[in-house]
Amino acid sequence: MAKARVKAPKKAKAGDIVTIKTLVTHKMESGRRKNKKTGKLIPRHIIDKFTAKFNGETFFSSDWHGAISANPYMSFSFKASKSGEFEFIWHDEKGEITSKKSKLTVA
Repeated sequence: MAKARVKAPKKAKAGDIVTIKTLVTHKMESGRRKNKKTGKLIPRHIIDKFTAKFNGETFFSSDWHGAISANPYMSFSFKASKSGEFEFIWHDEKGEITSKKSKLTVA
């Protein structure tokens, strides 16, 4: 699949609300565009699920559909209560998975 980027704080105080930003490079083909050379439809190929976990427990999840833009960007909040590891996972319709991890230390 594609390259994923995550911007998440590495440190926070207990109780802080932190902002996490993710971006994954993906064409997100809707199945409605035509190949300019052949005139045939380009097959649909989209990311259809995004999941964010902290210490293995899902805290944010979303199902995506054909209207999501190419190179989808997500921004969401998380309340820091303990140290651990984030895992961000993108699933596409063809069964490909991209994931990225980031650690958070709570003082």
